[in-house]
Amino acid sequence: MVELALPANSKMVAGITHKAPAGAKRVRNFKIYRWNPDDGKNPQLDNFEIDLDACGPMVLDALIKIKNEIDPSLTFRRSCREGICGSCAMNIDGGNTLACLKPIEECGGDAIKITPLPHMPVLKDLIPDLSHAYAQLRSIEPWMQSDTPAPPDGERLQSKQERAKLDGMWECILCFCCSTACPSYWWNGDRYLGPAVLLAAYRWIADSRDEATGARLDALEDPFKLYRCHTIMNCTETCPKGLNPAKAIAEIKHLMLERQG
Repeated sequence: MVELALPANSKMVAGITHKAPAGAKRVRNFKIYRWNPDDGKNPQLDNFEIDLDACGPMVLDALIKIKNEIDPSLTFRRSCREGICGSCAMNIDGGNTLACLKPIEECGGDAIKITPLPHMPVLKDLIPDLSHAYAQLRSIEPWMQSDTPAPPDGERLQSKQERAKLDGMWECILCFCCSTACPSYWWNGDRYLGPAVLLAAYRWIADSRDEATGARLDALEDPFKLYRCHTIMNCTETCPKGLNPAKAIAEIKHLMLERQG
């Protein structure tokens, strides 16, 4: 279970209950975090009673139903509905995940609690402000860097073994479920890059076509950028794509030790 960072000088209050239609037989409660920075009110948890017989199977289906049929002011990000874009990352039933990949039937308890990704500033309702996370991503320059000109008549080639080293990293969709589940990132997010960005960094360090490994490691040689990771493993446990950011961070630390030895 993770803690939601509330706006300054505010507290959570009880919200509105939206009742299910008369005659609904398979009803599920969705308690959803609501906060509008423009109305001056405290954050609240609104309760929506949803007839599952008239709703798709995923949590995102319920959110779309609520927005389309009950409360059009509900605000959240979503796009692909296939676990590819990472837009609908949020905290559902106590864990960070993608709403489009979370089956309603897998959620326990009488009510499904849905809040924004924890320890991020909230723009409105379920939308976190990812500006700082994206700035950290830009800082590691996540693109191929090479002084060697590309072949004039072909691609930069890799062996199958070299290409296999990128598996488990290129699949990251930058949903930031891992970073926002990491206590070290909660406490030191201003300076610690967090598991999502460090996974992206190692993806290029491990790429045989990239020639900036030394500069990339130099940029990460910092007491906070890399070494605030304490291998708590929340990042790996919560990744909705089944990736292992903790392993990538360990690989970077291993390369740092090799340079010193």
